[in-house]
Amino acid sequence: MLGVCNTAQADRLADIKARGTLICATLTSSEPLGFADPQSREIVGFDVDMCSAIARQLGVRMQHQGVSVQDRIPELMQGRFDLVVAALGYTRERAQQIDFTASHYQNPIRLIVNSDAGFDKIEDLADKHISANKNSTPEAAVRRVLPKATIITAPDVREAFLALAQGKVQGLALSQPSGIRFANDSEGKYKFVDGALAWEPTAMGVKKGEPALLAAVNDALDKLEKSGETDALWTKWFGPKTKYNIRREKKLTPISAFR
Repeated sequence: MLGVCNTAQADRLADIKARGTLICATLTSSEPLGFADPQSREIVGFDVDMCSAIARQLGVRMQHQGVSVQDRIPELMQGRFDLVVAALGYTRERAQQIDFTASHYQNPIRLIVNSDAGFDKIEDLADKHISANKNSTPEAAVRRVLPKATIITAPDVREAFLALAQGKVQGLALSQPSGIRFANDSEGKYKFVDGALAWEPTAMGVKKGEPALLAAVNDALDKLEKSGETDALWTKWFGPKTKYNIRREKKLTPISAFR
């Protein structure tokens, strides 16, 4: 009887096909990954488009669900959605809780500071106060690289940036795509310091015990990579015609490369 129960629990892909929808969670306030369009108020972005592309490859429709940074993994583990595509950086600790697909992009984790504060490199903030999203890979990177720093965590990027703007911290740790708008839109008030805390392999998350779904999403990612669709979506949201102008330097990489 136990074997039957385990088989049923590990058949989420069949459930997705039967209902005709892929419930995919993204962030809702992290431009350009997942954020509210100013005109339509719908959640749009690179992660949302990737969700739609994966759903199409699986032969179903995408059903969007918003999620916060701190709730991404707990809610996935509880089965509240099928797939999480929400700036989800791979770590070995997280891999003990959920399964990761191949990494479809990698970004540097960097520090933003006030331009006139006198900080030019990462080491300048070794013993300073630094804000970051709670339970995020930028938070983990600061703890690892700058162990003497005091970390102030926030529920989302906006709150983390507000801590910097209000002078509660001297630096803000986040991925370059998330942070570049703060530097670009500040008329020189904020800047990145030189160097990267880490390179973050970003992937999609699947609940453990769902090998068929994990394999299907990986197969979908492979097809999207080979067809050039992932590159096209990246160009749409991050390319030279956007305010980000970030190249997708590192392409689809098996998650085993980071273990």
